[in-house]
Amino acid sequence: MIPEDLRYTAEHEWVAGDGSGPVRVGITHFAQDALGDIVYVQLPDEGAVVQAGDSLGEIESTKSVSEIYAPISGTVVARNATLADEPEIINGEPYAAGWLVEITPDDPASVAALMDAAAYRALTES
Repeated sequence: MIPEDLRYTAEHEWVAGDGSGPVRVGITHFAQDALGDIVYVQLPDEGAVVQAGDSLGEIESTKSVSEIYAPISGTVVARNATLADEPEIINGEPYAAGWLVEITPDDPASVAALMDAAAYRALTES
């Protein structure tokens, strides 16, 4: 369950879009599976400026609390408000309705610099 059209980070976030406009960010199927039942998500406010590799928020599951890391630097332009009441959507649809935020990248090329599906597959299978 690693969509070919997305980019990935070693911290198990995915990015949809080429960076020419806002990109959508979420956590991978691998990450949600490792977390277990997700019960709470803390996300940044719209307008927040984030730096690649810095904490973007937290996901709490029945097992643990995990940081979400910004895959790219930029400005948060949207957040998935549905997750406030239904964080478990991430478990069922991590690549669709379970998206986290949308970020307008500072550098559009930073998206292409992330891992492609083959590289992420190799990371998760090792």
